[in-house]
Formats: sequence, structure tokens, C-alpha cells
Amino acid sequence: MTAPEPTIVATSGGFRPGRRTRVLFDALVHHAVDLSGVHGRRPRVLHVGTAAGDAEMVAARVAEAARVAGYDLTPLQLFPMPNVEDVEATVLDHDVVWVGGGSVANLLAVWRVHGLDAIMRRAWRSGVVLAGVSAGSICWYQGGTTDSFGPDLRAVTDGLALLPYGNGVHYDSDEGRRPLLHRLVADGTFTEAHCTDDGVGLVYRGTRLVEAVAELPRKAAYVVRREDGRAVEERIEPRLLPSA
Repeated sequence: MTAPEPTIVATSGGFRPGRRTRVLFDALVHHAVDLSGVHGRRPRVLHVGTAAGDAEMVAARVAEAARVAGYDLTPLQLFPMPNVEDVEATVLDHDVVWVGGGSVANLLAVWRVHGLDAIMRRAWRSGVVLAGVSAGSICWYQGGTTDSFGPDLRAVTDGLALLPYGNGVHYDSDEGRRPLLHRLVADGTFTEAHCTDDGVGLVYRGTRLVEAVAELPRKAAYVVRREDGRAVEERIEPRLLPSA
């Protein structure tokens, strides 16, 4: 075990433009690594790009960001077939799993075909820190709001449900997500939802939300609860992380 208890970092961020590279890891990725408790060696990070169809350009940019950060990074690819002999052993051999953005609906379908849904649950229980951005955030919850099916946002409700809540990502930058999320809570699709502005992450120990953190100033997290058949939103001020 690396993390002292099952840990998830669900975010709407994690990357920033680099000066000599296209992207760098920002504070949310570094925080996920810190939470793993690794010391005395280079952190081992597994990047899972299923939601973007294992796009080679994305994988190359993430690998470059890991090199600059001093992390050992392994890509886990499922297209056209798994790129490792033993998927479960590969996942469990890492300190952090970082799941990239894209289509959460496609991600969930492909993961289930390969049994990765059950593997992620075992990794979570074993102390591997599970983290990610956008689709890589929603996947850990019961579901959330997504553009997986087209430009009009819809609900996805078949997430892995490691966290028993709905999830709203890009809460401040995609104007349709807040009202849809409120409707989903009001009608009982989700009894509670946890949401993040861009640049904000939520840290869970087990299924308990313990902290909101941010890599950008003047951003927030939100908890939306169902009360008397309507959605009630509470703003949470995140702790600003040290600049990466």
C-alpha cells in the first residue's frame, strides 16, 4: 500500500502550458503524487487515455510532462489491444493512476469489456491513488454531466460508483453543466453531487470528501444536495496549492 487509505483526487485540471513543452503537470497532479506517500524513489504514474481513444499525441505530451516532473510514467492503452501483458499487475505496480479527459461513456464501456472497472476498484482498496480530469473525474462517481453523446449535455449514470455521488466538472466554464446537474439532483437521479470549477480538485479518503484544493486562484468547489425536492448548492472555498 502507498496511500494510507483508499484515496481519489477528482479534478477539472492538472495541466498547464509549458515554456519548452506543450504541457506540464500542474499542482493537482503533483498533489495526487504527494498523497500517495511515495518517497526515496521516482514516483510511478500510470496514464490512462481511454477517454480520448488512446490518442498518441495526448500520450506523447503527458509523457513529456512526466519527464520534466521527474516521474516514471507508463501509458496504459486498450486500443487496439492492451499494451501490457498483465493489466491488473501493471495498475497495482503504480503509485498514482491518472485518467485523462474525453468521452466518459466510451471510457466506461471499454473498461468494462477489459475488466478494468474491477481492477480499478481493487487498486483503490490497495492504496493506489486514483485521479484524473473531466471524464477521468466523473468515472469514479455514480455519474455526472457529459458531452459524450453530442454537443447537448446529457447525464451519465453508470459510473464506477466508488464515490456515491454525482459529479460536475468544468462547472464555471461550460454554462450548461450547472443547470443540468441541479435538475439531476432535484429529480433524484443523484441525491448529492460534488462539482469543481476548472483548476479545482476534490480529495476523498474512502468515500468521504476531506478537502477541496486548487491550482488556480478565485476558483471553487460545490456540493449540491436534494432538499424538499429541489437542488441546494453550497460553495466550498478550496485550499490553494503551492505553484507547481
